[in-house]
Amino acid sequence: MPGGLRLLALLGVGLALGACAAPAGPDAVSVTPVREPRQGLAYYWQSVTGHLSLLRAARPLDDWLADSVAPAALKDRLAQAQRMRRFAVTELHLPDNASYTRYADLGRRAAVWNVVATPEFSLQLQTWCFVVVGCVGYRGYFDEAEAQAFADGLRAQGLDAVVYPVPAYSTLGWMNWLGGDPLLSTFVGYPEGELARLLFHELAHQVVYVADDTVFNESFATAVERLGGERWLAQATPGARTEYARFDARRRAFRALALEVRQSLKEIYAPALSDTGVSAPENETRLRAAKQAVLADFRQRYAGLKAGWEGYGGYDAWVARANNASFAVQAAYDEQVPAFMALFERDGRDFARFYDAVRRLGALPAAQRQAELALLMSR
Repeated sequence: MPGGLRLLALLGVGLALGACAAPAGPDAVSVTPVREPRQGLAYYWQSVTGHLSLLRAARPLDDWLADSVAPAALKDRLAQAQRMRRFAVTELHLPDNASYTRYADLGRRAAVWNVVATPEFSLQLQTWCFVVVGCVGYRGYFDEAEAQAFADGLRAQGLDAVVYPVPAYSTLGWMNWLGGDPLLSTFVGYPEGELARLLFHELAHQVVYVADDTVFNESFATAVERLGGERWLAQATPGARTEYARFDARRRAFRALALEVRQSLKEIYAPALSDTGVSAPENETRLRAAKQAVLADFRQRYAGLKAGWEGYGGYDAWVARANNASFAVQAAYDEQVPAFMALFERDGRDFARFYDAVRRLGALPAAQRQAELALLMSR
């Protein structure tokens, strides 16, 4: 890759931070995107330097496996990740490149922190636009304090904003010339089935990426992770399958609850908004009260759901900070997954043919692409 394109790809990391963690929601009627002004160079700089710091911390997996000081449990998990990586290439036809062949211990709980925001009475995500990769509904920061400061500024404008930790992000294959995306301490300890799904999801982003269509990108990657995860677990140990089944059952129950809350919020906001998406001032008190009632009911229902989880509290932080932005950003992972699953079946459950079909969809004009996906979901 020529030097100029390499610099452009590095700047593209400004987008890719958290590329799998902050998509636009299904109810997101396109809002006016914010183009990065000249002062946005500071944001790009923190993105580039933060990512390069992460890459410098990464070492080849073989080095870790040969390290006499590295914990045995870590070595076992890294060796397992190597097997997952080979499985991704041979069984799922995902890219065979430098990504996930190195490991970095970051010494912190997240790779990056994402900021997302919506209007107070809407599930439409604010979007930001970057060079190379287009517009997305989030901004990623390597420093949590910087993310919180940016979110505070959005809240001061009257927006619902939330900051959440991101364990992994994708650079879409552009950083393979620098060693690729590494395995990270922030997610390598996940249950076996979840680690496999995460790796398959991130590698799927290197197969197809469509600028300005985060729902398409995330739904496609989620379909690949589910299909690949199912195949991986089919040959895993019974213990791994049992562990994952328990984990996934809780996730499915939580997502079902969140879907109901999103629908309730949508029903509250829709009739109260004008054609411009702005509520009349006299409606705001009523809308605010109705919104808070829905969120209070959500937290109460979550407490009831969690009571059967044997003390598991993995969603506690999400629930505590939940607002419009939280629900909007979660939606993209599932919105178009049924369409991609139908496409996979249509193409004979053949991954290579499936990826070719997804590439053709991605090349269509946006309106035609959405129509094709809607048709697939209706079958």
